Amino acid sequence: MRNLWLFLVRYNAIFWFILFFAISIVLVVRNNTFQRASFVNSSNVVVGSFYQNVNSWKSYLALDETNRKLADENVLLRQQIQNILHADSTVDSVFLADSIQQGRYEFTVAGVANNSIHQKSNYLTLDKGSLDSIEKGMGVITSNGVVGIVLQTSPHFSVVQSLLHPDTRISVTLDSSEVFGSLVWGNNIDPRFGTVRDVPNHVQVKKGEKVFTSGYSLFPSGIQVGKIEETGLTSGESFLDLKIKLSTDFANLSHVYIVRDLMLEEKSNVEVTTEDHE
Repeated sequence: MRNLWLFLVRYNAIFWFILFFAISIVLVVRNNTFQRASFVNSSNVVVGSFYQNVNSWKSYLALDETNRKLADENVLLRQQIQNILHADSTVDSVFLADSIQQGRYEFTVAGVANNSIHQKSNYLTLDKGSLDSIEKGMGVITSNGVVGIVLQTSPHFSVVQSLLHPDTRISVTLDSSEVFGSLVWGNNIDPRFGTVRDVPNHVQVKKGEKVFTSGYSLFPSGIQVGKIEETGLTSGESFLDLKIKLSTDFANLSHVYIVRDLMLEEKSNVEVTTEDHE
């Protein structure tokens, strides 16, 4: 004990220097916008690299499941191609009916470096960033559902605001009635379920009915987000709340698709022009 005390007394100047130096850094970062932004971007790179290394062995253990999902997706894509070709086998070229949707979206595959599902506000870290043309506001999906929205990027990583976040809202439509609503993570407890809100109460809704993206938000239309699990919820005199089982398995995410809307800027410009004329 005496030796420890002598050691502290002898080198107390160094300890005081480290303490005050750390306090000064905290004050500079907290009270200056530029330094705070630089610190956040640097920490994203460091933390993202760490999580990427930790996640590599998790991805290896999940290779069988990942390969199965990729095989299932390939089967689905091949079937869709065959359906299109079968529509008219007398011509050499195939044209999709919706030419706007055909060339509107671009997809980038990204690996999941970190993922939280049990917090009140959940986020993901992806191994693609601004050097891969990833930008804030892009949608993120899997082969069978919606994941979230890009919140922040660094050169090599992106932080995604998960669907399992209280501020995430996605426009969806019901399969049978094509009525629109907003998908949110309503219960803040179970990552397997979400809530569709703002559905008119006169609509007849069935348990097991599929729910899809409407195309009015950042995501292409027709992506299945889940199936209705419970219909007896009410949110007011005019609207219903529907509990749905999400089609995305957030506990087993390894790869996702980042969605770029190639017509988003044109759409935003014409909407701003319209608002300016009102």
